Amino acid sequence: MPGTNLTRDEAQQRAAHIATQSYAVELDLTTAADTFRSVTTARFTSSAPGSETFVDLIAPSVESITLNGESLDPATHFDGSRISLRSVAADNELVVEATCAFMNTGEGMHRFVDPVDGEVYVYTQFEVPDARRVMAVFEQPDLKAEFTFTLTGPSHWQVLSNAVSPPAEPVRDGVAIWRFPATPRIPTYVTALVAGPYDVVRDSVEGRAGEIPLGVFCRRSMTPHLDAANILACTKAGFAYFEEMFDSAYPFTKYDQVFAPEYNWGAMENAGCVTINETYIFRGKVPETHVERRALTILHELAHMWFGDLVTMRWWDDLWLNESFAEWASTACQAEATEWTGAWTTFCTQEKAWAYRQDQLSSTHPVVAPIRDLREVETNFDGITYAKGASVLKQLVAYVGRDEFVAGLRSYFAKHSWGNTTLNDLLVELEQASGRDLRSWVHKWLETSGVNLLRPVIEIDEQGMITSAVIEQSVASGDDLLRPHRLEIGAYDLVDGRFVRTGVISLDVDGPRTAVPQLIGAARPAVILVNDADLAYAKIRFDPLSLAAILAHPRGFTDTLPHSLALAAVWDMTRDAQMRARDYLPFALAALDGERDST
Repeated sequence: MPGTNLTRDEAQQRAAHIATQSYAVELDLTTAADTFRSVTTARFTSSAPGSETFVDLIAPSVESITLNGESLDPATHFDGSRISLRSVAADNELVVEATCAFMNTGEGMHRFVDPVDGEVYVYTQFEVPDARRVMAVFEQPDLKAEFTFTLTGPSHWQVLSNAVSPPAEPVRDGVAIWRFPATPRIPTYVTALVAGPYDVVRDSVEGRAGEIPLGVFCRRSMTPHLDAANILACTKAGFAYFEEMFDSAYPFTKYDQVFAPEYNWGAMENAGCVTINETYIFRGKVPETHVERRALTILHELAHMWFGDLVTMRWWDDLWLNESFAEWASTACQAEATEWTGAWTTFCTQEKAWAYRQDQLSSTHPVVAPIRDLREVETNFDGITYAKGASVLKQLVAYVGRDEFVAGLRSYFAKHSWGNTTLNDLLVELEQASGRDLRSWVHKWLETSGVNLLRPVIEIDEQGMITSAVIEQSVASGDDLLRPHRLEIGAYDLVDGRFVRTGVISLDVDGPRTAVPQLIGAARPAVILVNDADLAYAKIRFDPLSLAAILAHPRGFTDTLPHSLALAAVWDMTRDAQMRARDYLPFALAALDGERDST
């Protein structure tokens, strides 16, 4: 008995001959307080008639199973997590009637009772493998299908799903039914159902395909604290930015954002019906960094509508790419299309710092890790998958060029819309757009672990002119490997106690020593900052004169990004026992004096 796990081999074997067409799912949430009725009608084909397969379902009980008009005994065909189908036809209709359980763990169908007014709120959370707690499905991302949901519940509820909500049809006193239109072909894990007496603020945005209805939902007792105007303004900025960047219209018919109680994630990219942790509704004054983080989360989930929902990973091996892309795209949007113009500074101080910490532990692992089964997916939601993956993706953008990267993305979306892909499919488009061979790059950056250290070695003559400039690269942690880095080197002069950038050099750093001939013959600046603009993923150090200048002027940088890079490097030297704590503390305290950036 396999239990609730699913292996990659099983998923590949199933997808080799099964193709899903549609699911019609009928749910009645009025039957009991701890369970609900679920009826799934699944239509699928098999290229190997007569073969065996199975459908995923986790439920307290199954009342009936009917395959192509033949009744199957649940006692011999349902083991608690799978329904075995011992002989399928070329064309199949499977009907499963089951009793499913409400959850209070944030998995499947979560049920919450508001302690303020006693109202009931429910919402689904299906990533990674929890659609099977609500309906009978082929629970893997490459078996996409159309979903048609029908829900019965209290008539005073708002009921949401991936498609536009239909009008409620009265069933009996106090009970109504909602019949949703079919979705496009989407994976099981981004389907959604939300129901309860949610309050809503509605708006719309003009997209490439026409007007898109927007909704921001929360439970009634939280409405006084909901700053919907800020949320909607951020959302609209994201729509315009992503449609232009991806050269692709928003792929769904509406966009709802539901702030959900007792949520066990930050948010989830359900197609057209995003659920967000209710802690992002602020009940009082919070630091600006909290508002900025909420904006990033909003844009992260919106980016997933294209990368993840429109084009979906074939298997969970590419979870890192799914999340890393959304992280990069949302930060780029935040920096370029919202009030949070310093978003890359936040990325440097939070995401990258998290990645560097985890990448220097014995528990580090490559960004691309083989995901052999569902249980291994859960171990890869970490600082390597999210933060390092996004940092490496930022480096990839610099390596191939921003314009070339965007051109590759546009080709990728045009070619693979509504389909499933692997990393290789994206690389093909990026290579064609940039002319760069990315295979060696992928191995060094994605299939190995650890971080490199970059150090400038500068020599000057008696007149203060640079006679030699080299970037030395070494291994700081992980695999014994030196990697290629596309980065910038900033030259800063000291003017009235402030560092003013007087020059910038873009170059490829590779191997143990990379010469920087552009610096030779120039007057020695006060600070030479390796990885200015924070394009590369690497620890950095300073040459002695640059370090002395930075320590003497802790608030010398006026821009937040180089300021953060300098602070991080000095702290990292302390962490690595290359600077005494008694020297670091006065510098850190002086750097805090007058700080205005909340992050």
